[in-house]
Amino acid sequence: MTLKTELYEHQKRAVEKLSKIKVGALYMEMGTGKTRTALELIAKRYNAGKINHILWLCPCSVKKTIERELEKHVEGDLSMFTIFGIETLSSSIRANVQLLELVQEKQVYLVVDESNLVKNHRAKRTQNIMRLAEHCQYKLILNGTPVSRNETDLFAQWYILDWRILGYKSFWSFAANHIEWDERVRGKVVRTLNVDYLVRKISPYSYQVKKDECLDLPDKTYQTYYYEMDDRQREHYWQVANELLFDVNELEPHTIYRMLSGVQSVIAGFWVDTRGKHLKRTPFFRDPLENPRMELLLDIVEMIDEKIMIFCKYTQEILDIVRVLNEKYGDGTAVPFYGEIPQRKRQENLRQFEKNARFLVANKSCAGYGLNLQFCRYMIFYSNDWDYATRAQAEDRVHRIGQEKNVHIIDICADNSLDVRILKCLQRKESLVDTFKGLIELMKDKKDLNVLGEWLDGKADHLPHHPSEAS
Repeated sequence: MTLKTELYEHQKRAVEKLSKIKVGALYMEMGTGKTRTALELIAKRYNAGKINHILWLCPCSVKKTIERELEKHVEGDLSMFTIFGIETLSSSIRANVQLLELVQEKQVYLVVDESNLVKNHRAKRTQNIMRLAEHCQYKLILNGTPVSRNETDLFAQWYILDWRILGYKSFWSFAANHIEWDERVRGKVVRTLNVDYLVRKISPYSYQVKKDECLDLPDKTYQTYYYEMDDRQREHYWQVANELLFDVNELEPHTIYRMLSGVQSVIAGFWVDTRGKHLKRTPFFRDPLENPRMELLLDIVEMIDEKIMIFCKYTQEILDIVRVLNEKYGDGTAVPFYGEIPQRKRQENLRQFEKNARFLVANKSCAGYGLNLQFCRYMIFYSNDWDYATRAQAEDRVHRIGQEKNVHIIDICADNSLDVRILKCLQRKESLVDTFKGLIELMKDKKDLNVLGEWLDGKADHLPHHPSEAS
């Protein structure tokens, strides 16, 4: 295997450390070139005859990007690579059988890219990858950071590499030594214990680097633009909040998600019917231009005379924004990027964004991983979820190797609403659900429903513009 591109100094250091061992972790922030580093480690084993095939597991939305990266870095034949979507392993029996036969028949180097997707030890895809890993001598996990939530993230990822590194054959033996559980809320982690032990165990097998340590990248600037929901929308917001609150059980996280999802849907511009098992969403505004959130987006866009990537949580938001922008600025100005669009069409839209289109409107689950968009330096989060790890990854689509200008990141926020709380949780890198569970306990202690009202009304200290400013 011949590689066409040269390594940066920080990549050479990673290769020097991990090339002597069979398994390892590359914890390299988005944009620092972990794919190229992984290929160097793979090539050494392949050219030495230790392996004859590479199974590269990654998010489904990233498969095409990985293919492009391989074509960019690897000379000639690429038939020794099999690229497979991690999510597929959750449900496809055929896919699991196919890959199991592959690792049993060939000498396979297993790469788990964006390994935070397999941090849940109980998930089917995690268990299926563990099964595949048993047949692979050489293994590598790739991620921007070792921990996106807390140190419990480490167990499944390192079990895939080799259970002997951490020294635990089961999650429960791991938990007995490293997790203090909340006695009042089932499944809630109060704190992690003996973290120094975990660090010592993984250090010999991992290489970690941050962008500011190895790259002279331009700065990121953050700004939040606020607006008020109209009176009818705010009335519906509190109606939905009150209806769903009656179903909340702090011991059942799905009831909390349902409540948070319902009120956030109202903020986004939906009429929410809470009757029945599943929430039903229909457009609140007859015309998307009546939505004050859309009005603010258009005002912001008018201030920027460059390409812009816009992230949304809901598919309907993507469709509305694309239509409104194309009507205002001309057909083809805005292109969509989300899971229901066929892969070929998505790639065509990416090329169009790089060449002629001014806006790429996407969701994080599809466009938050793997894309290289250094030619763009403006990013608007039209709506957010409460996952900090995917938020950070989404930002790094533009803030990575090759970016030569300052990157500007803008959040749109409905003031005095759950939106404010979501941004605060993202800034503090904490879970909105865990925060809400804590709120329930506070309500019990104080016996005061006004606490909930203030929480859903976004009552908090003024938010800093930069997500890392909060403690």
